[in-house]
Amino acid sequence: MSQIKIENLSKHFRILNRREGLSGAFKDLFSGDYRTVKAVDGISMSIEPGEIIGYIGPNGAGKSTTIKMMTGILKPSDGSLLVNGFVPYENRIRQAQVMGVVFGQRTQLWWDLPVIESFNLLKEIYKVDQHTFDEHMGMFNELIGLKDLYSQQVRTLSLGQRMLCDITASFLHNPLIVFLDEPTIGLDISVKAKIRTIIKELNRKRNTTIILTTHDLGDVEALCKRIIIIDKGKILYDGEARKVNTLFGAFRTLKVQINNFDENTLAALGQKLAEKFGVQNGISIAETEEFWTDITIDQAITPLSEVLTYVISQFDIADVRIVEIAMENVVQKVYDGALA
Repeated sequence: MSQIKIENLSKHFRILNRREGLSGAFKDLFSGDYRTVKAVDGISMSIEPGEIIGYIGPNGAGKSTTIKMMTGILKPSDGSLLVNGFVPYENRIRQAQVMGVVFGQRTQLWWDLPVIESFNLLKEIYKVDQHTFDEHMGMFNELIGLKDLYSQQVRTLSLGQRMLCDITASFLHNPLIVFLDEPTIGLDISVKAKIRTIIKELNRKRNTTIILTTHDLGDVEALCKRIIIIDKGKILYDGEARKVNTLFGAFRTLKVQINNFDENTLAALGQKLAEKFGVQNGISIAETEEFWTDITIDQAITPLSEVLTYVISQFDIADVRIVEIAMENVVQKVYDGALA
C-alpha cells in the first residue's frame, strides 16, 4: 500500500479584488468582487515508503499548499488524499505523531531557550523514551557535531545552525514521513552539505520517507531518485530524477558584469559568441539586474570554460559569477517538451 495516495487533489482560494486607498478599503467591506485562485489543480501521485521525492517548481507553483494538505493544515477543496491510510485533516493528532515538518524560515524551536531545552520539550511532547532520545542525539552529534550548540539560545543561532537544529527536531520522534519545505534556502555550501548528509543517513538507516521541496537543483541531484515538477497547480513531470539531472546538469549560467555597458553591448556579445562558437552553440544571453548579463550555456554543446575565457578576452569584465540553471528555466524547458 502506498504511504501517500493522492487522486485529483485541488485547493482553491477565494480572494477579494481589493481597491486602493481609504475609500477603496471602505468599499471593499461591502464588495462581492472575488476571484478564485487555483493553488493546486487536480494533481495525482503515489509515494511509497522510503522514497526521497524532490517536489520542485517555481514560486507560487503550489508546492507548499500541497505539503500543508498532506500534513493536515489545510483541507482540500476537492479530490482524495490519504497519508499512512488516513485523511490528514481529519486525523491531525494521530498524523502529527508520525510526521516531521520543516517549513523554510519558520522554526519549531523555542526562541528564548537553549537548544537542548527545546529538544527536551519535544521529547516530552512526542513521548520519546530516554534511550531512543539519547540514541538519536548521539547520531546527530556524530553526523554534524550538534553538541556544540546545546547551550546556545535559539535566538543567537545563525540561519544555518538553526536550520540544522530544526531538521534534528523534525526527526527526533522517528517519524514515518518528513516534509522538508525549502530546508537549504539562503544557506552556504558547507551547511547544505551537512543537511544533505542528515537526510541521506536517516533515510538509509530508518527508511524514512522524505518529501523535499527546493529551488536548488543541487539538492535534487544529491538526494532524489524521483522528482515531481509542479507549476500553476498542475504536475508537469513525475519520473526519474536522473533524466532531469542529465538534461539540466549540463546547464550553467555565467553572470558577467561588463564595464562601460551600453545599449549595443548585448548585441555585440551575441554576435561575437555566434562567430566564435557557431549559431547552434547552446548559448543564450539576457540582461538581468543592472550591470549584469546572464549567459546560459549548455555544456554538452559548448564548454563553459571556453565561453568564459573568450568573453574575458573580448570585453572589459569587472566581475564574474557561475550559477546553476534557475528553476523557472527548468519549468520552461519542460513546457517546451525537453522531458517528453
